[in-house]
This record gives sequence, C-alpha cells and structure tokens, in this order.
Amino acid sequence: MEVLLALAAALLFAFGTVLQQKAGLDEPETARGSGSGLLLRMARRPLWLAGIAADALGFVAQAVALTIGRLAVVQPVLVVSVVFALPLGALLTGQRVRRADVAAAVVVTAALAAFLLVADPSGGRDDAPVGEWLVAGAAFGGVCAALVVAARRASPAPRAALLGMATGLLFGLSAALTKAVGDQFADGVLTIVADWHLYALAAVGYASMTLSQMSLQTGMLAPAVATSMAFDPIASVILGTTLMQESLHASIGGAVVALASLAAALGGLAVLARTQDGSVAAKPAAGTQLLGAAEPAAAQSR
Repeated sequence: MEVLLALAAALLFAFGTVLQQKAGLDEPETARGSGSGLLLRMARRPLWLAGIAADALGFVAQAVALTIGRLAVVQPVLVVSVVFALPLGALLTGQRVRRADVAAAVVVTAALAAFLLVADPSGGRDDAPVGEWLVAGAAFGGVCAALVVAARRASPAPRAALLGMATGLLFGLSAALTKAVGDQFADGVLTIVADWHLYALAAVGYASMTLSQMSLQTGMLAPAVATSMAFDPIASVILGTTLMQESLHASIGGAVVALASLAAALGGLAVLARTQDGSVAAKPAAGTQLLGAAEPAAAQSR
C-alpha cells in the first residue's frame, strides 16, 4: 500500500512541478529575486498556486505512505515523478520526448522495482532522540548553507544544480520529519501541536520550497530537477538507515545490490533530466522545456 501511495504522490508532485515551472517561466519578471519574498511574489500567479495545491495533495499521500511504510522505501519511489513529468511536460510546456528518454524511463522504473524487491527493508523506529535529530539537522543545514553560498557566484547551470542539491537534501529531511509527525497521529492532534517535530517540519518545508523555486527560476530546469530528485532519495536512505535505524537487507550482498539498483535508477534519472546544449532560454515561450532540450538560440526572442 505504501508503494501505491508513493506512486500517487509522485504523480501529483510531477504535476505540481510542471505547473510551478510554467508559472515562473511564463512571466519571469514575477519570479525575480530570492529569499522569503520569492514565494510571496509567486503566490500572485494562479498557475503557481495550482501547482502548490497539487504538491499539497502529493504531500498528504506521501505522509500517509511514510506513516505506514519506511523512509528508505517511500522516498526512492518518488523518483518516478520525473517519469510522470515527461508526458505532463509535453502537454503543458512543449517538451520533446525522445527514444532515449523512453529508454531511460524504463531503466528508472525497472531499477526502482529491483530496489524494492531486493532491499527488503526491516526494523526501524518511529522517532529518534532529540540529540540525534540535532546532529542530523546541523549536518544537513551546514551542507545546504554551503551549497547556497556557492550557488550565488555560479553561472546559471551550476547554480541550478547546487540549489537543486540543497533542495533534495531538505526534501529528504522533510520526509523524515513527516514520518515522525505522522506516527504521532495515534496520540491525538494535541500531542502533534505540542511537539517540536511539526514546527521543524514547517521550517524545513518552507526552506525547501524557497530553494526549489530559486533553482527553477534560473531557467536551467534539467539540472534543477535532476539534482533535487537525485539527492532526495539519497538523503532519505541515509536518514532511514541511520536516524530511523532501518535495514535495507539482512545480508551485505543484498544491500549492495539494492544500492546498485538505486544508483541505476539515478543514472536513468540523469539521462531524463539532461539538456541538449545547457543554454538558458531568453523567453520561456520561445522554447524552454521541462526536463528537455532548450531550443536553439536562433529560435529565441531577443
């Protein structure tokens, strides 16, 4: 059941991402700047709000999946959202789907299926001591801060990738906090409201949304989405096996095969998220495409 819920969440996240990207690219003037004010400016766009609504429904499905399942399983399944984004991007943003994209989508799907079959997760706990949460939060926060600082002086493509990495790490941390909050529902709403996990989740979630939009507004959609979707399951597997004490497999050989399957899925993801020439589109309507190639410069408006 958790896998089906994760697939539903992946579909909703893909739809939400496509809508948010289209909103930011249709009127890039609205999406200029960074920081907390960025989300407030984007909130003036109905299409962006529709994307946020889709993300919210996806979050509900993800939260339920994390409550009944394991972090190291649910988050890797969400990688398939990039596969769902192909037809959605073709419909809404003019993305061209190539044979190589279809082949990569098959690799991602098959590799994820192999990961789920081989990983055979077991064990785990609903929560971790506060001290361990603080260590994990400090480690992830420090790495994300360094990535954001490095992104400030980088050119568009590296900036999108660096911000995407930070986004993916925070997505993984958000998922771990979501699981902790979801497991408290049996204790009642008052317990959730009085506990620190909920507020930490809100803070990390807002930061991840801001970084995600900052990476998307660079116009380099492929590296932005590729890095965030790749680092999310990586961060989740790390947190799942350390913070939540989940075990991927009883044997070392099985764990190696499971990690190799995940690596194959991420490799297929990299192919899906590539750009043809790495250039930034001057105007979205003139050829910027989700997870696809940018149009030649001659086709862009000046």
